[in-house]
Amino acid sequence: MLRRMFEEQRGVLIAVVLAVVILFSSLVVVPETEQAVVVRFGEPVRVINRFTPKTDYGMTGAGLTWRIPIAENVVRVDKRMLTVSMDRQQVLSTDQQPLEVDAYARFRIINPVRMVRSAGSTQRVIEQLQPILSSKLRQELGKRSFQSLLTAERGQAMRNIRDGLDREAREYGAQVIDVRIKRADLPEGTPLDSAFSRMQAARYQEATTITAQGQKAAQIIRAEAQSQSAQIYAESFGKDPAFYDFFRAMQSYLTTFGDPKAQSKSTIILSPENDYLRQFKGK
Repeated sequence: MLRRMFEEQRGVLIAVVLAVVILFSSLVVVPETEQAVVVRFGEPVRVINRFTPKTDYGMTGAGLTWRIPIAENVVRVDKRMLTVSMDRQQVLSTDQQPLEVDAYARFRIINPVRMVRSAGSTQRVIEQLQPILSSKLRQELGKRSFQSLLTAERGQAMRNIRDGLDREAREYGAQVIDVRIKRADLPEGTPLDSAFSRMQAARYQEATTITAQGQKAAQIIRAEAQSQSAQIYAESFGKDPAFYDFFRAMQSYLTTFGDPKAQSKSTIILSPENDYLRQFKGK
């Protein structure tokens, strides 16, 4: 009986199964971390969950959507920031120093339709950006010395590389967020030792220059102070010659006889009538 029923309703059952298969194949689940480009016969027709800056989760268009089976295909594009790494390579600086440079760039797909048309996939975009990053980095670092990479000038070099790479990345629907150098070292061996020697000599010369400038400034300050002191002494002598003579005599006594608290072994013999001791006689 069941067999006869199956044979009688076979066409209906097949139609139901086909309908269920078509229904499930037309449904597409797009997570928050992905953009989906619907391609109809090789031509992008719409984007699901397109990247929009400063859009909260739940408001982006992610979730369950649909497509026309067979006629439409869904290309998934990562919505998060991605990384393109550059193979470690040697770059020649302006001071003829070979640098071993290791760098990477962070980017995001902001135009998935252009990316699908120009590259077809995210991996293909990464493959296209790798040689461009290498070229831009060579051009920019080739304009600078090795020492400039150890200063704030390095930040400007990174911005120039990022801007140049970003202009190229726009052709693939991508936006370059940042470019960083992980390492920029001299090759091991003689070039590295000679570079360190030059850097040490430059620092020593800089320290010598600073010391000389400090000594010069100290001499100028000391000369100005002595000039002001002489001027003050001259003014005081003009106002009260007797006090000036007494003051200078006291200074001379202190220098000659020394501090009474100090244990001096020197002995000075003078006549009481010596003019040098006139201040001890009083008026």
